[in-house]
Amino acid sequence: MSANPPITDWTGKVVWIVGASSGIGRATAAQLHARGAQVVVSARQAAALHQFVREHPGSMALPLDVSDPEALPQGLRQILAQYGGIDLAMYCAGVYQPMRATHFSTAVMRQHIEVNLMGAVSLLEVLLPVLLSQGRGHVSLVASVAGYRGLPQALAYGPSKAAMQYLAETLFLDLRPAGIGVSVVNPGFVDTPLTAGNPFPMPALLTPDKAADHILTGWAKGRYDIHFPWRFSLWLKLLRLLPHGLYVRAVHRATGL
Repeated sequence: MSANPPITDWTGKVVWIVGASSGIGRATAAQLHARGAQVVVSARQAAALHQFVREHPGSMALPLDVSDPEALPQGLRQILAQYGGIDLAMYCAGVYQPMRATHFSTAVMRQHIEVNLMGAVSLLEVLLPVLLSQGRGHVSLVASVAGYRGLPQALAYGPSKAAMQYLAETLFLDLRPAGIGVSVVNPGFVDTPLTAGNPFPMPALLTPDKAADHILTGWAKGRYDIHFPWRFSLWLKLLRLLPHGLYVRAVHRATGL
């Protein structure tokens, strides 16, 4: 039995990708457009969004800053005015800056919480009443395998993604009886502008297009937890089961930190 109603036919479906100027968000938007969806792309980089529209005729650019509390409500109103409803919203906006306790910064922590988590919360505040009134739809939140357990360099990024996982799971419990799908996307390393500055080798590195393949497959199969690449993400899932001391030793052995 699927966790969510499977989505296999995208023809005419209205999809809003928040965080679509590059990386996973843009690749997912492109694949949805190719499958016949009415795609709305949002991010701060207006030029990148308008370039996407030129390359994918019929899509809609909706530039916005998720840290502006009025931006997402205004964006959803524009989508509803244009299309009359929404079938799926994916929150993919995010920031990543490596941080360790030796260089702790409240400003960096606040930025991660504001963009990675509170932007999603602002979207949900306006999106959920629409989905509930429709009695259908799907919300997909992009977290990360970095949210599974504590990792070096992830003192700001990891907590924001762990909170996103908890948020998605609770949403799933609340919305499943209403027939509304909820999924959480937990990527491993993907070759995007966010990961470009990592000063270490990234195991099982994927292209954004391959990440988008995994996401659309997950939606088609009605999965709740869409994690990839499996050979990496399953290993991290298993590490969650280790007692603290064994986990710390395993992380040290793997990273040298």
